[in-house]
Amino acid sequence: MDSIFNKDATTPTVPAAGNGEAKPAGDPVALSPAAQKFISCRWRKPAEDGNPDHCTHRDVLPMAGMTGFVPDSWCSDCAFFKAKRSPRKRQEEERTDWRW
Repeated sequence: MDSIFNKDATTPTVPAAGNGEAKPAGDPVALSPAAQKFISCRWRKPAEDGNPDHCTHRDVLPMAGMTGFVPDSWCSDCAFFKAKRSPRKRQEEERTDWRW
């Protein structure tokens, strides 16, 4: 089963007729709310090494697998959803209470 996302997950893809490969869509395809939620989830693993995008959460992966994962079936009411966060650089605080 082909993923509906390409490797960078910014351009949706559509399956090509006949050969089963995915190609970038000419017109932007509106993603479902579940697919949008899946793209921003920390458990999402992008497509690589022939495996499509899938959820790596330990309770979802055994049931959905790596090749049969469908965001609309899992992500719309996911109890495991956790948004990705960009790490923030810590503010260096100047310490004045040094003890020698």
